[in-house]
Amino acid sequence: MSDPAWVPQSCTLPTEERPLRVAEWDALFSEHLRSLSRPRPLRLRLDVAVGPGVEERVRDLVERESGCCSFFTFTTTAGQDQVGLEVSVDQVHEAVLDALAVRAAAAVEQR
Repeated sequence: MSDPAWVPQSCTLPTEERPLRVAEWDALFSEHLRSLSRPRPLRLRLDVAVGPGVEERVRDLVERESGCCSFFTFTTTAGQDQVGLEVSVDQVHEAVLDALAVRAAAAVEQR
């Protein structure tokens, strides 16, 4: 996900801000991601451990990401000890979801 080649042209986030956004996702994954699964090729399920401000952080990141990458569909589900985050894309953007899944899995493995 650090290679700019995976970013589709439909992403409207300014190029200079993209590394910062990737870093935000990385930090969320490395600090709070419990598990991930790929129930379908175009859907990624992330389970994020809750803590002070984590749910708000997830919702804020999702809102900002939706603003620049309208091809993502995010669904958050608050639970007692985790926030479920489902990310889905259309067929055209499957490679972007693949890159996000690889990034998340790497963060979990590094712990």
